[in-house]
Amino acid sequence: MQTSLADFIKDTAEGQEADAILRSCVHCGFCLAVCPTYQLLGDELDSPRGRIYLMKQVIEGAPVTEKTQLHLDRCLTCRACETVCPSGVRYGRLIDIGRGIVEKKVGRGLAAVTMRYALRQTLARPGVVAALLKLGRTARPILPGALKNSIALLKHEASFGESLDYWPAVRHLRKMLVLEGCVQPSLAPGINASTARVFDRLGISLIKAPDAGCCGALSYHLNAQQEGLDYMRRNVDAWWPYVRQGGVEAIVMTASGCGVTVKEYGHLLRHDPVYAEKAARVSELTRDISEVLEAEAPLLASLFDQFSQRKKGDKLAFHSPCTLQHGLRIRGVVEKILTATGFELTDVPDAHLCCGSAGTYSILQPELSQQLLKNKVAALQSGVPERIATANIGCLMHIRSGTQLPIAHWIELLDEKLRDMDEHEHAP
Repeated sequence: MQTSLADFIKDTAEGQEADAILRSCVHCGFCLAVCPTYQLLGDELDSPRGRIYLMKQVIEGAPVTEKTQLHLDRCLTCRACETVCPSGVRYGRLIDIGRGIVEKKVGRGLAAVTMRYALRQTLARPGVVAALLKLGRTARPILPGALKNSIALLKHEASFGESLDYWPAVRHLRKMLVLEGCVQPSLAPGINASTARVFDRLGISLIKAPDAGCCGALSYHLNAQQEGLDYMRRNVDAWWPYVRQGGVEAIVMTASGCGVTVKEYGHLLRHDPVYAEKAARVSELTRDISEVLEAEAPLLASLFDQFSQRKKGDKLAFHSPCTLQHGLRIRGVVEKILTATGFELTDVPDAHLCCGSAGTYSILQPELSQQLLKNKVAALQSGVPERIATANIGCLMHIRSGTQLPIAHWIELLDEKLRDMDEHEHAP
């Protein structure tokens, strides 16, 4: 694709990056077949190819309108288009750049600005999330029906009773950091605790860095990009003492949405003279939990060698989040681990399509999000599973709102099976 950048952007780092991405697109149209919004709306401007055309116009200096902004807002940033693109177009990065430019040129109304600010100031702050969740549960009896049901869905079902949050002491030579995240500690505290217990069995101690929090994705993708970069710098600072001392092998992500962002810290902070080198090292060390367990496959398998008992709940439908399969490019790894440890996985049609969660998308684009949720739940339930598993907190909460089936993070189910194994071995 030929481009001619406008003066306002042609000498900037973002302009040069966007130009390179645009030039790699050959307009083949492969992306249309996998784009969730194009499938729903049938408008090419709501497809990757159409949005690329719009963003080309923007950086070439054409007038920018609210309609342009709407088409970019409707993108889920699921990056399914990147998976099928034969030219390797980095669409996810391009949409971030395009949205940022359009935000500055078009702006938003007071209601939209307020909503986005409120989302950033609440969801990105673990303490605020915890306080609001507690308040909502306390006030639940007097809330309207729809809101009352929503609060009920936020109650994490403890599979392990009082030991849900049990975290093994640091006792192994092998150590890894884990990102606590922003909403996950309140909505699903068992995920990281389950990870710590599974890792402990593999001879790995999982460590929490107290000052690390939101990965920065929420603010960054809401076009508060400097705010998002500040969250990233904060996390780099929190992890750096552990990294510098060489005492940790990896920085583990239990939410694939956070993982895809942290793995991009090195790129996003590459022009920061203070953080560029540190951020690159953090990204290099970042691992999804499935990557860690895949590397420990022989040891993990040995834990299950003597345990063959099947129980209700072993038939699973696995939802692979977009951030896992398209962002991190990790495909089939979780499924392989679950199958090897005794779970029976059902077939999920159109598994490449987004569930509609997509960070704050379910709040800002509720109609499209609900259509995608309905389709995803139908696909997940088509194989008549007993439970659903996923790998990202946002997907977990969103899908839970659309199904009666139990749903959990897959690492919790693995931890549960290991605990069942212990009970089986010690049974009289």
